[in-house]
Amino acid sequence: MAAVARSALRRAGWRIEGGLPDLRKVVAVMAPHTSNWDFVLAMTFMFAVGIRFSWLGKDALFRGPLGPLMRWLGGVPVRRDAPTGVVGQAIAAFGGREKFILVVAPEGTRKATSTWKTGFHRIALGAGVPLFVVSLDYPRKLIILGPLLEPSDDAQVDIDRIQERLQGVQGKFPHGY
Repeated sequence: MAAVARSALRRAGWRIEGGLPDLRKVVAVMAPHTSNWDFVLAMTFMFAVGIRFSWLGKDALFRGPLGPLMRWLGGVPVRRDAPTGVVGQAIAAFGGREKFILVVAPEGTRKATSTWKTGFHRIALGAGVPLFVVSLDYPRKLIILGPLLEPSDDAQVDIDRIQERLQGVQGKFPHGY
């Protein structure tokens, strides 16, 4: 599977810049997120580099015949109406797992907005794990890995740091910040 995924990325002209952190647990912030094709590219990347990462999805995705496939692809079902909220469920998912890489696309990256929601930051703080930035630059066909950031108590400062890192990076459907 890894060889097929590497070949698919290479044939499509995609390159990887940077490296993966040697960590057992991390919140990977994937931005900008402008297209559902980001999921396909991320899955191909996951198989190509031989790492396992997880992502959050509505619990409805995990019912019926697609449920086992979604879990195999790293999906973690969450209930939006749960008393602990999505952030609480994501933090709980880190517990009891020796290794857990959770990929989160900050809301506000699918369309132009003036602010990002802070759920990804609250997950990292609550789970006591760092943030790792992953960006997909479609015009340059570049998957950019890093930097690794320790979340501070000020989500906006950290978001500004991440957005500064994303200057010049364009999603499939660029819209800027």
